[in-house]
Amino acid sequence: MLIECPRLYRHLAVKDVHLVLGILALALNLLAFLVGAVAWFRRRASPLFWQLLRGGQAMVVLEALIGGVLMLMGEKAKSLHYLYGVLPLLVALMGEQLRLSAASMVLDMRGLADAQAVGKLPQAEQREVVVAIMRREIGVMTLAALVVVALLARAATVVH
Repeated sequence: MLIECPRLYRHLAVKDVHLVLGILALALNLLAFLVGAVAWFRRRASPLFWQLLRGGQAMVVLEALIGGVLMLMGEKAKSLHYLYGVLPLLVALMGEQLRLSAASMVLDMRGLADAQAVGKLPQAEQREVVVAIMRREIGVMTLAALVVVALLARAATVVH
C-alpha cells in the first residue's frame, strides 16, 4: 500500500497538469481568435495576437505530450479524445502552411512577381499589398485558432 500511494499521487498530478494545460490551451487559443478577429477587421497588425497564438500552440503541444505520458502510465480515454487531442496539432500545422503561402498568394493575385516588384510600386500601393498579406496571415491563423478551440472543447467532453 505504501508503494502504491506515491504512484497514485504522481498519476493524479500528471492528470491535473494535463487538465490545466488543456484549459490554458483552450483559453489562449480563444483569446487569440478574439484578438485576431479584431485585428483582421481593423486591418491592423497585432503583436498581442501572435503572442497569444504562439502561447496557445505551445500549450497544445505540451498538453499532447502530457497526454502521451498519461497513456504510457496506463490511463485510458475514449478514442475520440485522442483524435480531438491530436487534430489541433494538425490544424496548427496546416494553418502555418497556409500562412507561409499568404505573401505569394497576394502577389500572384496582383500580378506581382516578387517583393522587388512591390518595391517599385507607389508608396500607397506598397502599403496595400503589405496590409493584404498581413490580413491574410492573421485571417488564416485566427480561423485556425477557432478550429483548435472547438477541437479542444470537444476533446474535453469525450474523456471517459
